[in-house]
Amino acid sequence: AFASPAGDTIPPLWSLDATITLASRARGQRELSFPEFFLGVQRTALQPDEMIVSIQFPSMKPEERGTFLKLGLRKAQAIAVVNVAVVLGVDSDRISSASIALGSVGPTIIRANEAEEYLLGQPLDEDVFTKAGDLSAAASQPIDDIRGSADYRRAMVKVLTVRALQQLRDGEERQDWPDHPESLHENREHGTENRETSHAGNQSPDDLIEFSLNGKPVSLRGRHCKSLLQMLREDLNLIGTKEGCSEGECGSCTILLDGEPVLSCLLPAMKAHNRKVITIEGVATDEDSHPLLQSFVREGAVQCGYCIPGVVMSSRGLLDRNPHPTDIEIREALSGNLCRCGNYLKIISAIRMAVE
Repeated sequence: AFASPAGDTIPPLWSLDATITLASRARGQRELSFPEFFLGVQRTALQPDEMIVSIQFPSMKPEERGTFLKLGLRKAQAIAVVNVAVVLGVDSDRISSASIALGSVGPTIIRANEAEEYLLGQPLDEDVFTKAGDLSAAASQPIDDIRGSADYRRAMVKVLTVRALQQLRDGEERQDWPDHPESLHENREHGTENRETSHAGNQSPDDLIEFSLNGKPVSLRGRHCKSLLQMLREDLNLIGTKEGCSEGECGSCTILLDGEPVLSCLLPAMKAHNRKVITIEGVATDEDSHPLLQSFVREGAVQCGYCIPGVVMSSRGLLDRNPHPTDIEIREALSGNLCRCGNYLKIISAIRMAVE
């Protein structure tokens, strides 16, 4: 809806020929294609009296394969330098259909039409992929900004396009996916029962927010205009949870909500209603977590300390779900937490020590 040219979900949907439905009380509903809806940088066809009510896209056919690749300055919660979505149809080792959408390289998402047309009827070989990469790069309209130069972006469009085509040819588009991916708002231990119960109670009557905070009941009124982070710091004086970016990119505000790591700067305070909240103060008084905190001290994982509360909460959430994580699982669980001191290796060593 914001029409960011770097939006991660737009290129995959665009490559799938998605449509978007808008609704107005006065004028009813209308359905637009993505080219009709996205008009430019942060500009859409959405009218003041309309809202988005649905997005539809056709299922991929049995002969089709798709992938999405993103280049960011870090592993998670990063705005794309370049992203590419590719959907291919393959018939008897020849390309029968092709759709390539490019993000963060133009005023809006770009379809590489010349590359798509070139691929039709071509074999799945390297020379074809290289030519398609060149055509995709030529279709891009990048700018220079703090994340990368226009020349770098154009070069990476080619790299990611070729890499996506190779993945689809070799059936390796899911090769780097972990067997059990870490995910916010997901309780794998208890299925969906806990989530359904807690989400059903998010709407509180009479402006009342009641929840469990570090094992103790809390009841507040008049905080519906605040974020959960603001309520914790300003109204409950729990200042261990830090405010960093205020837009969900740094992870300093991470807490546990019903046992799952969440970014409290992005959640309305009312989301805590009828739920269990644990902050760094709660972990510090929890004897079960004592090895985790001690390992951070012994391994020198704590430097300036500003990001550490969020890192500890992400670590605690990981170890609650998975008491014996691999290094890959540790890195993935912490991929949304930035350390301003760059102390990542010590942090990982501390978690390993806590596991032991």
